[in-house]
Amino acid sequence: MRLDKYLKVSRIIKRRTVANDACDTEHVTVNGRRAKASYDVKEGDVVEITFGQRTLRFRVVSVRETVAKADAASMYEILE
Repeated sequence: MRLDKYLKVSRIIKRRTVANDACDTEHVTVNGRRAKASYDVKEGDVVEITFGQRTLRFRVVSVRETVAKADAASMYEILE
Protein backbone atom coordinates (compact mmCIF):
# COMPACT_ATOMS: atom_id res chain seq x y z
CA MET A 1 0.00 0.00 0.00
CA ARG A 2 1.24 3.50 -0.79
CA LEU A 3 2.52 5.56 2.14
CA ASP A 4 0.05 8.43 1.65
CA LYS A 5 -2.89 5.99 1.54
CA TYR A 6 -1.64 4.18 4.66
CA LEU A 7 -1.45 7.46 6.60
CA LYS A 8 -5.04 8.23 5.62
CA VAL A 9 -6.50 4.73 6.22
CA SER A 10 -4.81 4.50 9.64
CA ARG A 11 -6.15 8.00 10.40
CA ILE A 12 -2.75 9.42 11.33
CA ILE A 13 -3.37 12.19 8.77
CA LYS A 14 -6.95 13.18 8.01
CA ARG A 15 -6.76 13.54 4.23
CA ARG A 16 -4.70 11.76 1.57
CA THR A 17 -3.81 15.05 -0.16
CA VAL A 18 -2.37 16.36 3.12
CA ALA A 19 -0.42 13.11 3.55
CA ASN A 20 0.86 13.46 -0.02
CA ASP A 21 1.98 17.06 0.66
CA ALA A 22 3.74 15.99 3.87
CA CYS A 23 5.72 13.41 1.91
CA ASP A 24 6.54 15.88 -0.89
CA THR A 25 7.86 18.47 1.60
CA GLU A 26 10.11 15.84 3.24
CA HIS A 27 8.32 15.72 6.61
CA VAL A 28 8.06 11.92 6.48
CA THR A 29 10.85 9.36 6.87
CA VAL A 30 10.63 5.57 6.74
CA ASN A 31 13.39 3.53 8.40
CA GLY A 32 15.53 6.69 8.64
CA ARG A 33 15.23 7.69 4.96
CA ARG A 34 13.09 10.38 3.35
CA ALA A 35 10.06 8.74 1.75
CA LYS A 36 7.92 9.70 -1.20
CA ALA A 37 4.15 9.25 -1.15
CA SER A 38 4.50 6.28 -3.50
CA TYR A 39 6.69 4.30 -1.04
CA ASP A 40 5.30 0.77 -0.52
CA VAL A 41 4.60 0.40 3.22
CA LYS A 42 5.39 -3.00 4.77
CA GLU A 43 4.79 -4.44 8.23
CA GLY A 44 7.68 -3.59 10.55
CA ASP A 45 8.56 -0.26 8.90
CA VAL A 46 9.33 2.58 11.31
CA VAL A 47 7.74 5.84 10.13
CA GLU A 48 8.55 9.28 11.53
CA ILE A 49 6.43 12.36 10.77
CA THR A 50 7.34 15.91 11.76
CA PHE A 51 4.43 18.25 12.57
CA GLY A 52 6.07 21.63 13.24
CA GLN A 53 7.91 21.16 16.56
CA ARG A 54 6.30 17.76 17.26
CA THR A 55 7.50 14.42 15.93
CA LEU A 56 5.41 11.25 15.73
CA ARG A 57 7.29 7.96 15.45
CA PHE A 58 5.47 4.68 14.98
CA ARG A 59 5.92 1.11 13.74
CA VAL A 60 3.59 -0.35 11.10
CA VAL A 61 1.83 -3.37 12.65
CA SER A 62 -0.59 -4.24 9.86
CA VAL A 63 -1.46 -3.05 6.36
CA ARG A 64 -5.16 -3.23 5.45
CA GLU A 65 -7.06 -1.55 2.60
CA THR A 66 -10.07 -0.64 4.76
CA VAL A 67 -10.52 -0.45 8.49
CA ALA A 68 -13.22 0.76 10.87
CA LYS A 69 -12.52 4.01 12.69
CA ALA A 70 -12.42 2.23 16.06
CA ASP A 71 -9.79 -0.24 14.79
CA ALA A 72 -7.55 2.27 12.96
CA ALA A 73 -5.16 2.63 15.92
CA SER A 74 -4.43 -1.10 15.82
CA MET A 75 -2.62 -0.64 12.48
CA TYR A 76 0.40 1.00 14.15
CA GLU A 77 2.32 1.09 17.41
CA ILE A 78 3.57 4.42 18.81
CA LEU A 79 7.29 4.45 19.66
CA GLU A 80 8.91 6.76 22.21
